[in-house]
Amino acid sequence: MEIFHPKKDIPFMSYGKLTTFISLVTFLAAVYFLIAKGLHFGVDFTGGTVVELQYTQNANLERVRGAISKLGYTDVAVQNYGTSHDVMIRLPLEKSRSSAETASRVYAALCTAEQGQLVAVPGQPGQQAQRVCQVAAKPAVVMKRIEFVGPQVGKELVTGGLTAIALVCLGIIVYLAIRFEWKFAVSAIIANMHDVVIILGCFAAFGWEFNLTVLAAVLAVLGYSVNESVVVFDRIRENFRKLRNKTVTEIIDNAITATMSRTILTHLSTQLMVTSMLFLGGEILHNFALALTIGILFGIYSSVLVASPLLLMLGVKREDFVKPKKTEVEHALP
Repeated sequence: MEIFHPKKDIPFMSYGKLTTFISLVTFLAAVYFLIAKGLHFGVDFTGGTVVELQYTQNANLERVRGAISKLGYTDVAVQNYGTSHDVMIRLPLEKSRSSAETASRVYAALCTAEQGQLVAVPGQPGQQAQRVCQVAAKPAVVMKRIEFVGPQVGKELVTGGLTAIALVCLGIIVYLAIRFEWKFAVSAIIANMHDVVIILGCFAAFGWEFNLTVLAAVLAVLGYSVNESVVVFDRIRENFRKLRNKTVTEIIDNAITATMSRTILTHLSTQLMVTSMLFLGGEILHNFALALTIGILFGIYSSVLVASPLLLMLGVKREDFVKPKKTEVEHALP
């Protein structure tokens, strides 16, 4: 399926120096924000307290956030999970309070916000009495679970995440070097890392929370972006074998033009799905969809206007794929 079919090849490579310059400036800006501001790691990485609550009616998340902010917490994630009655709250690590004390303090504030009272309810035999928030003698909010995430767990997650990214990059390099040629592997991995660094730079610049879902999005973008590069590389390799009277620049321009319709359709359909998650997926999926959106936008750019100019700079040539035939004179030589 094609939405358009240009009669002439679009001279993408004539803008190669300009697009490379834009990429370099964008990349350096992202690196600057990463160094100057750093990533705003979520509770997943820094450690903290996770509290799960169940309301008898639909939970009013704005009221929950307002009650918690009055306690002085500024770095808190409040979101529904499962149903609209279930709420998960992620609180930052407090050195002066234990996890149980933090959860009790928040629970009391939420009970007050619901105009309820904390009532001691006998627990199971051998267990301590529990405090339950009641309104008109009926439970209004029930604390289902308290979980403490230690800083050590966060450090292990950071190490595991960086290891995962490094292994994915290594796998991409090996795959492209075997399937194509080392120049293609180098071009693709630089283009992919360009996308990843810009995603991280955006999160650092705007102070968006970097959590496990964003890390999953970064890994997804790596695979997504390399797929786009492979499509263009495949057509370039094919052109080297078919278009023997064309220059390298003309061959790359032809390959990008021929795949442009497919590229636009693929990215549009993917972005439609990601946009629905961005606006309708709730707080859980928001940053995941945000990272994917940035990755898709820059993935289009990098697969066409970063990876291909890099191929030219690395000196890709027809002989990399089509071995010259030996002449009769060469055969006659001893």
